[in-house]
Amino acid sequence: MTDITLLTCRAYYKPDNVTPYIQNILLEQELLKSAFEAQGLKVDITYWDNPTYEWQETKSVLFRTIWDYFERFNEFWEWLEQVKTKTRLINSYELIKWNIDKHYLKDISSWGIETVPTYFADKGCNMKLHEIAKRNQWKDLVIKPAISASAFKTYKILANEIQVNEKLFNSLVQERNMLVQPYFETITQLGEASLMVFDGKFTHAILKKAQPGDFRVQDDFGGTVHNYIPTKAEINFAEKVFETCKTKPVYGRVDIVWDNDKNFYLSELEIIEPELWIRNYPKCAERIAEAVDKIL
Repeated sequence: MTDITLLTCRAYYKPDNVTPYIQNILLEQELLKSAFEAQGLKVDITYWDNPTYEWQETKSVLFRTIWDYFERFNEFWEWLEQVKTKTRLINSYELIKWNIDKHYLKDISSWGIETVPTYFADKGCNMKLHEIAKRNQWKDLVIKPAISASAFKTYKILANEIQVNEKLFNSLVQERNMLVQPYFETITQLGEASLMVFDGKFTHAILKKAQPGDFRVQDDFGGTVHNYIPTKAEINFAEKVFETCKTKPVYGRVDIVWDNDKNFYLSELEIIEPELWIRNYPKCAERIAEAVDKIL
């Protein structure tokens, strides 16, 4: 029986054309596989929608690069509800169910964590975008789906563009739950930091910066990755975010942004399928392997 299956999506499973982007994915996959094998665990790799995979024949599943799930969410959710009955999910099903919808930000904020201010415009909401901005005294905005990744259907809307984007916002909110947030202009200068936390402890961090003229820091849109040494306060903050979760995630990522006064806020907590930049700090793969070994 397999001890742990590393989960990816079909596009990254034995690809014919290995781009530099995919090469990074394969490298991190191999680093994890080697770390688990060093713990004496039997490892397999497959994609989440593999129709022939025997999920009951693996003791656990580690969610990694399943980066098409939000575009096929209904199909993914049906699969998730089935697979949870056949094997152990890492991170847990309860954490995945909670974290998959960005309404989790409301919970975390209520638990005392400073988060980016957010208005939750649920599906069918009749509130106009300019009304949301006025109510919250926000000028420039960012709108994004509650279930998304990689800046999917995410837009920056400047104060003088709100009226002309009411139709866009209305079309989106009729289809899905949306989030409206103030746009932090510091993102273009300071970027967004990602702090990795494994088994409750910080390991390493990186800084993501958008390309000139854009606000999206993801490399899908030309963003770049840089080394980053967080402050002690930022490290403590990241670990505290994990401590507030009802059950401690085995692995994950805390993304933070800064305001004009250099105060930092949680922008996202990624504990489903976060990019972890293991390649930047290969030793951290051992931390994940040790934590999973303890669970098993």
